[in-house]
Amino acid sequence: MAQTRNEPAAEMGNLPEWDLSALYSGIDDPKFAADFDAAEAEAQAFADLYRAQVAKLDAAGLAEAIARYEALEDLIGRIMSFASLVYVTQMNEPALAQFQGNAQARMSRIGSTLVFFTLEINRIADDRLSAMLDENSALAAYRPWIDDLRVYRPYQLSDELEQMLVEKSVSGRAAWNRLFDETLAGLRFEVRGKTLTEEETLHLLSDADAGLRADAAAALSRVFGENISLFTLITNTLAKDKQVEDRWRNYPDPATARHLSNQVEAEVVDALVTAVREAYPRLSHRYYALKARWMGMDKLAFWDRNAPVPDQPDRAIGWDEARETVLSAYHRFAPEMAAIGRRFFDENWIHAPVRPGKTGGAFAHPTTPSAHPFVLVNYQGRTRDVMTLAHELGHGVHQVLAAGQGPLLADTPLTLAETASVFGEMLTFQSLLSAARTPAERRGLLAAKIEDMINTVVRQI
Repeated sequence: MAQTRNEPAAEMGNLPEWDLSALYSGIDDPKFAADFDAAEAEAQAFADLYRAQVAKLDAAGLAEAIARYEALEDLIGRIMSFASLVYVTQMNEPALAQFQGNAQARMSRIGSTLVFFTLEINRIADDRLSAMLDENSALAAYRPWIDDLRVYRPYQLSDELEQMLVEKSVSGRAAWNRLFDETLAGLRFEVRGKTLTEEETLHLLSDADAGLRADAAAALSRVFGENISLFTLITNTLAKDKQVEDRWRNYPDPATARHLSNQVEAEVVDALVTAVREAYPRLSHRYYALKARWMGMDKLAFWDRNAPVPDQPDRAIGWDEARETVLSAYHRFAPEMAAIGRRFFDENWIHAPVRPGKTGGAFAHPTTPSAHPFVLVNYQGRTRDVMTLAHELGHGVHQVLAAGQGPLLADTPLTLAETASVFGEMLTFQSLLSAARTPAERRGLLAAKIEDMINTVVRQI
């Protein structure tokens, strides 16, 4: 049975909560207010100096301007990372929601002030910019960032329109996303007399008790159904918002912006989608039929997709065991990888408990290179939770290693970022698989991994 806030899972051990003091000591930290004031002042000073002047800069001057812009981006990243991270674990707290909303609104004005800079870089002619990059080593260091900017040249709008889109995002797309997140965090599900969060209820879908899985699925369907009008409005509004912006930018396809962000060609994504769809019968259909036979069923109900296969040990994996499982797997590959990963545990860079008001799922947030990343999970003691921890820690290790590149170059597209996280996850999976003591335990691990792959790839396509 999932544990609720009234029924703590003692067998999990002490689940860590992150210490954000590397960013700021709290929402009332005077340094947060001072840094925000400094960011506003520097953004205005930067705009006063460089607006309508970028095309006139020589190579050394452009390198100097980008370096100054990068330093400001580091400060902005620190401010907004804190505002986001302090909020996502307690979205039900009005004071934190107000703090995050105010920070987002204020930062949009800073973004509006700075938006000219990348637009003006993109207006420099190709041959001149290429010569400048060849001429100056300091500027050449930013070549990957500049190349990433240039792919958006055909789709950028006038300075005024770009400025308007930045300012309007707070009351548009960002507001609808926030409404969705806060709504999900506030939902409660009644299962067998207990009031559960979404994460706790989803956790029951992998319980060994078939009746409990069915009850959890019914609770999820009931509560989501009660909110379907709101979710439909949010989805349709976001879709229309995207359609309008895509039309103004003359994107040829709804996925173009995502392909550019991921640095992947549309043909590659189309080939992936086609291959996955063609493999439905021999992968997911075949696997679910096999699992139904294992479980003595003619056909799986949807709440049985992630059920454990028969003859699996039914025990919670404590936090200390999960930590050592992941770190030992990392260590066998590279001691340096484990050493970086251990810092997340030793220095409280992880937030693990499930709690009301906390965002669902998991993520690794890079914050900014002058600080360090943070990892959020909703840990509930199953093997899947250990895999999630290994996955997000893979992101975290990658982010630590990339930080030396600086704020403009440390960021990576999704395609590369997920390579690091899946690598960390698979190191841990292979370690668990090699340690399996019985054929049944091995089958359970393989089945869970196949289901994770189906959930990640097949069901999303």
